[in-house]
Amino acid sequence: MVDNEVVRLVAVSFAALDFWREDDHAAAFHALLKSCRKASSPDAVCAAAIALGDGVDRVTARAFFETHYAPHAVHGAGQQGTVTGYYEPEVRGSRERGGAFDAPVYGRPHDLVMLTPDTERARFNDRITGVRETAEGQSPYYTREEIDAGVLSGRGLELLYLDDPVELFYMQVQGSGLVRLRDGSAVRLTYAAKNGHPYTSIGKLLIERGAIAPNAMSMAAVKAWLHADLERGRALLAENKSYVFFRELAEEEGRDGPLGAEGAALTPGRSLAVDASYHRLGLPVFVTVPDLAVEGAPFRRLMIAQDVGSAIRGPERGDLFWGTGEEAGAIAGSTHHIARFLVLLPKR
Repeated sequence: MVDNEVVRLVAVSFAALDFWREDDHAAAFHALLKSCRKASSPDAVCAAAIALGDGVDRVTARAFFETHYAPHAVHGAGQQGTVTGYYEPEVRGSRERGGAFDAPVYGRPHDLVMLTPDTERARFNDRITGVRETAEGQSPYYTREEIDAGVLSGRGLELLYLDDPVELFYMQVQGSGLVRLRDGSAVRLTYAAKNGHPYTSIGKLLIERGAIAPNAMSMAAVKAWLHADLERGRALLAENKSYVFFRELAEEEGRDGPLGAEGAALTPGRSLAVDASYHRLGLPVFVTVPDLAVEGAPFRRLMIAQDVGSAIRGPERGDLFWGTGEEAGAIAGSTHHIARFLVLLPKR
């Protein structure tokens, strides 16, 4: 984690953390274990976690975190911390194009060259981070509008076809998707790459243009606006030049859920997307959200930093993973709150 003029870390004690003892540390430990088991060279803390294994109870898990980590409050240049939510959409798809199934899901093009590490894409979101190789050299990769117009058609990149271009767009925003095929089977898609253009929030555009009032803004409201007039909706989507490509997970790889940026399966309510230029993936982060009620109490929970996102920028910015399907999507779409973050750094 970076400690500089942009972000300041202040050491605190576990005893000073409100509601630290009340959390389910075993749930956080099992999420951490997924990250540790994906590490190519586990550090000492991960080695200790792996040695403890799956059968850890809440008391043992809390003792593990208190023994191996030191909590630090995160303060970022006078800015308030913010959390949003994300989820894995469940959508309808087909292996073959036909009828309503007309929205192609593309795999990563062979001529796409990324200029920055994928986990740092939030850091460079205001500039081009991907290009294509041409005979004349490198050029910015195709935009959403160009791709939707068919510039990649016929290259053998089509993985699946969805029955709703709006759901395809939101699957790209979320970075993963569970696709129910016409024969009743399901496949899991995960993020493979993006075209390298900056991400533009269409929700912000709709607010700025008076199409949706700020107090009525939600993912459901944006979806309804897009569906009301698909041609008008496509024109708005084109203003977000960013485009995400996918890969299909093998059954074994996707069995436990969608994958985060580390390649570890995400855990609903315990996995957190962060800006990896500030927070190292795999670190525990205690998140407090006073205005977010879960099971009748304010959200105070130990999360594991396991993912990234183009819109997740800054040291006090997080995205809570809520799970798969419509219910998780409704929660994610309404999650936008002031939050406080305490990162747990390994003791030296």
